[in-house]
Amino acid sequence: MKEAMFYERKTGDTVKCGLCRFRCLIPSGKRGICMVRENQGGTLYTLVYGKAIAEHVDPIEKKPLFHVLPGSRSYSIATVGCNFRCLHCQNYAISQPSGGTLEIMGTELSPEEIVANAKRSGCASISYTYTEPTIYFEYAYDTAVLARAAGLKNIFVTNGYITPEALSQIRPYLDAANIDLKGYSDRFYKEVVHAMLQEVLDSIVEYKRQEIWIELTTLIIPNWNDSDADLEGIARFIAGKVGIEVPWHVSQFYPTYKLLDQPRTPLATLDRARQIGKNAGLRYVYEGNVPGSQGEHTFCPECGELLIRRTGYVVSADKLTGGKCGHCKFAVDGIWL
Repeated sequence: MKEAMFYERKTGDTVKCGLCRFRCLIPSGKRGICMVRENQGGTLYTLVYGKAIAEHVDPIEKKPLFHVLPGSRSYSIATVGCNFRCLHCQNYAISQPSGGTLEIMGTELSPEEIVANAKRSGCASISYTYTEPTIYFEYAYDTAVLARAAGLKNIFVTNGYITPEALSQIRPYLDAANIDLKGYSDRFYKEVVHAMLQEVLDSIVEYKRQEIWIELTTLIIPNWNDSDADLEGIARFIAGKVGIEVPWHVSQFYPTYKLLDQPRTPLATLDRARQIGKNAGLRYVYEGNVPGSQGEHTFCPECGELLIRRTGYVVSADKLTGGKCGHCKFAVDGIWL
């Protein structure tokens, strides 16, 4: 165990956690909603520091990040736990409590070992992913500091519920994030995610304000967040409050966990979502989980030239020169080699 960051002591032995936007009030002997931060006699501890439940070498496109070092590899790590209770969680076996409890599992893996493994594997970055990096912040933070010194990029794949003060702490070391904007209604966030939409919207704006490169992902679930109103709302929010240069990934849902009663997202819905994004003025809208789609490629917003060709997670052509279109020299937004 390691003493947690971002908490304050209240009356008695109660503490208030300030790491995520739930800002849990935690009595002694209890854990926060993430199930991995525990109050012991007025001191808040993280229970997952140094305990990796998953580690893999992934293509950066899997995060998905299409405008960060395309074609490179990222060393991905996670611990158990999450502060959301998504009914469609793809990693529920390691993120969600079972029977009201969460077993703290994992293999001992120090920040130093993570950085060494990433370098040895030829990775250009470390991704804090699979579950929710905010809830293992101390572990991610210490790793990110070492990674930056070693010349590696740091990436969060996140639900966007971090507090501004925690984000400011890791900002000097955090290069990019893919943030899930899971829907665009209070009902969706309340019933499917068990969180608040406005907190996520505010967090996305805060990431942008702190000048961290972001890309947004919406997993489109039939009958839940696939209406024109939902998709147009997201597109308008990105264009108006975040920036037309921010890539939006609209991805195909497949039945999983507690949402087994919904079908896969029709390809026509993804096409419609992509067109809605384009109509809102977004420069880059991508279709996810459908290898072979034209919606996987990056086109120049200025001249329409095909710049990066993708098939699944594989980049087969890259016509960028120093981050610029090889045809018209338009400066394409992102982090490039």
